[in-house]
Amino acid sequence: MRNPQLNRHGELTHLLTLDGLPRDIVTHILDTAETFVPLAEREVKKVPLLRGKSVFNLFFENSTRTRTTFEIAAKRLSADVYNLNINASSASKGETLLDTISNLSAMQADLFVVRHAASGAPHLIARHVAPHVHVVNAGDGWHAHPTQGLLDMYTIRHFKRDFTGLTVAVVGDVMHSRVARSDILALTTLGVPEVRVIGPMTLLPGGLEHLGVRVFHDMYEGLEDVDVIIMLRLQNERMRGALLPSPQEYFKHYGLTEDKLARAKPDAIVMHPGPMNRGVEIESSVADGPRAVILNQVTFGIAVRMAVMSIVAGASND
Repeated sequence: MRNPQLNRHGELTHLLTLDGLPRDIVTHILDTAETFVPLAEREVKKVPLLRGKSVFNLFFENSTRTRTTFEIAAKRLSADVYNLNINASSASKGETLLDTISNLSAMQADLFVVRHAASGAPHLIARHVAPHVHVVNAGDGWHAHPTQGLLDMYTIRHFKRDFTGLTVAVVGDVMHSRVARSDILALTTLGVPEVRVIGPMTLLPGGLEHLGVRVFHDMYEGLEDVDVIIMLRLQNERMRGALLPSPQEYFKHYGLTEDKLARAKPDAIVMHPGPMNRGVEIESSVADGPRAVILNQVTFGIAVRMAVMSIVAGASND
C-alpha cells in the first residue's frame, strides 16, 4: 500500500508519522529548515510561501511550545492563521471530530495542524479531507510527534553534523512518550549506529530490541560514552496505577545530574522536549548548563515547522 502521507508522485502531502518515511524526505525537511533558520536574524522575518493559505491550529490537548511555534512558523510563511479554542467550540457540545473538520474545510481551510489525545486522529482526518487540504500531526496520543522528532534531528545535526558515528541515549518514560517513538524512528532512519533506551522496567515497552535499540536499566552504564542525551518528561497524566515509587526515587536513579552526565563524552549534548520537571527528570545545573541545547530545540522548531508546512502545501494535488 502507498504511504498515506505521500501522493502518487512520492511527494509529502501530509505529515502524520515518521514511521516509513524515506530518509531522503527526512533529509529534505532538515535541509529546507536550514534555509529558514537565518530568517530569525532578519528585520523582516516573513517569506510569501503560504500567502493566501489558511492554516487552522486544532489543539485538543494543552500545549505551549508546539502550538506557539506552529503559529509563528505559519505567520512567517505569510499564512492566515486561526487558532480554534476547543473549549469554546462545538466540539464541547458533542460535535464529532470529522464534523468539525468538515465545517472548517467549508471555511476554505488549506492546512490543519492537529494535536489530539486519541492515537490516529490526524490519520483519520487525512483520510477524509479533500486532496488540496493538508494535515500535520502535532502529537496524537501515545503514537507520534513527528515534528518534535524532526526538530530534535535538526538540533543533533546542527551540533554533531554527522549521524553515522553517533551513540544516542533516550532516557525516561518511553512507555508513554510519543516523542520517544518519533525520535527512535528518526534516529534509525538517519543511520545512527547505536540508539540506547534507558529507564525503569515499568516505563519501557516491550519489543524495543526489534526497533534496533539497546535497553539499559542502569543510568551510569547506559550513558557511558554517549554523544547525545535525550531526556523525556514523565507522562504522569497518561499513567495508570503506581509505576514509580516516588518522584524523588525516580530522580535518584534516572534524573540527569552532573554526576551521571560525567559518564557521557565531554562534548555530549543534552536535550529535552519540554516541559521539564526540574529535580525529577533533570537537575537545574544540567538544564541550564553549557551542554544543554534545550532552548536551541525550541528555536529550531520554528524553522522545522516552517519547512514541513511549506513542503506539504507545495505538493501536487492528486
